[in-house]
Amino acid sequence: MIAEPVSVPRKKKHVQDVLTRSVGRVGRLRLHYATRDGRTIIARSHCTSPWHLLPPIYLDDTGAAYTLLVNPSGGLVGGDHLSIDMKVDEGAHVLISAPSANRVYRSLGEVSAQDIDLAVGPGAIVEWLPEHTIPFAGSRFRQKLHATLAPGATILLWDAIASGRIARGERWAFATLENDIRITTASGSGLLERYALDPSTNLGAIGLAAGWDYVASLYVVNDAITPEVWSRLETRIGLALDEQSEHILGGVSQPAVPGVAVKLLAKSAPDLTKMLDALWAAVRAELWNLPPVAWRKY
Repeated sequence: MIAEPVSVPRKKKHVQDVLTRSVGRVGRLRLHYATRDGRTIIARSHCTSPWHLLPPIYLDDTGAAYTLLVNPSGGLVGGDHLSIDMKVDEGAHVLISAPSANRVYRSLGEVSAQDIDLAVGPGAIVEWLPEHTIPFAGSRFRQKLHATLAPGATILLWDAIASGRIARGERWAFATLENDIRITTASGSGLLERYALDPSTNLGAIGLAAGWDYVASLYVVNDAITPEVWSRLETRIGLALDEQSEHILGGVSQPAVPGVAVKLLAKSAPDLTKMLDALWAAVRAELWNLPPVAWRKY
């Protein structure tokens, strides 16, 4: 009996398919914040590569825990799937940022994904202020950021993207970019921002943003703050936007949930940073009678 010949090309193709599907890292970061002796602390944590966790820094006498989220790999490649699960106990106060921008590298087909889930307990505060995302030419990025608020909880959520590596002339040259931001209050009502961009098609065209280099959103939500406070904050933010109208195009409104929503277009990174500083200072003053925080990115 003569055995059938082995189909080597099919075996190689199968191996290649498996390797293609396994490209990228699956990095998980889990954080549980609690309060102890008047300070917010990390009660439990767990991370897998490429996430790296630094201990909290205390920048003032409020006891708020300032935490830097560090990805030493330098950015996301196709096939990477990073996730953050954060739980903040009652009365805790957390400030989250990163030491540098979130870079997304070129991919021939695999998507770079980042999923973030924030559970904010009663009366707790989360100030989520990461650096902006830079999608390189040819990159494919998908982000989901979902925050669930208990009664009296506050979320201050900042999200910003650059048009690309501007100094290299890569403006709006990424392949695809999808973003899904959802904030759900204790009553079940919510706020949703969702978009999908593909600059190469009419359906996913950039539109008005094409003439700018940065796009950003700021959301502040708390179901226990009175409408008068939100109205004052809306007015104050509107004045700040008017002062920077030469380099910033933006608007502020009160969404269906108790809070304010701000959308921005900026000409440069310094313009974006200056505007964020003004907005953040306004929020802290109106909601908590607190001064701006002196950032430390190291």
